[in-house]
Amino acid sequence: MAGIVKVVEIASAIIKKENRVFATQRGYREFKGMWEFSGGKVEPGETPEEAVVREVWEELETEVLAEQCFAETDYDYPDFHLHMKCYLCTIKSGNLKLLEHSEAKWLTRETLDSVEWLPADVTIIEMLKNII
Repeated sequence: MAGIVKVVEIASAIIKKENRVFATQRGYREFKGMWEFSGGKVEPGETPEEAVVREVWEELETEVLAEQCFAETDYDYPDFHLHMKCYLCTIKSGNLKLLEHSEAKWLTRETLDSVEWLPADVTIIEMLKNII
């Protein structure tokens, strides 16, 4: 079975409000303390858009509208290959309650580099600087 790499499909929410984006700090498992956008695995039979809405609800008790796919990225972690679709989202309802993360911040173009991002998110951060 050598050479077979597990592929994980992820959908992430770039929750945007004016010229800021919402970032969360992992409070669990591997990469604890690093920053990411809310989201998670796309379940079988689920579209990435459905996954991002479900994941944000599960993690932040907030309903979002996935407006458009902003970017896709691939990253090889030691144990798996990640394919991530990032969606620009707006809040429909809820107050961004942290249920899984240890901290959260609204970041601007000037403060995007002030946190330590997960490796797969780094290329997305550079792209975001062009739109916020």
